[in-house]
Amino acid sequence: MVGWFEIAVDDMDRAKKFYETVFQIKIKVQDFGGTLMGWFPDNDGVYGATGSLVKQESYIPSEKGTLVYFMSNDVQVELDRVEAAGGKIYQEKTKISDDHGCMGVFIDSEGNRVALHSNT
Repeated sequence: MVGWFEIAVDDMDRAKKFYETVFQIKIKVQDFGGTLMGWFPDNDGVYGATGSLVKQESYIPSEKGTLVYFMSNDVQVELDRVEAAGGKIYQEKTKISDDHGCMGVFIDSEGNRVALHSNT
């Protein structure tokens, strides 16, 4: 049911570099009248929602609140890039169950708590 998500940032350049490094993607930044949005790439019809980094005064990064999960082939791959990119590991790769795969959680360069999920 999720159609879009937004992740609050204080420093768009720093956040853009962090997410591009962790996920090995390119983020396109647009300025909408003072609101900066860094768009994650389209998912090319693959299951799941896409979203944006957002820098605007009413968006405040936090380790509390809603938790966004990014899909992965193996969460350990992205977790291994987090600290070098300026974030920290919040929860190491953890097996949920045989039926539900694995998850891990990190704190991004802006102080947001973000999760990863994979089937293995």
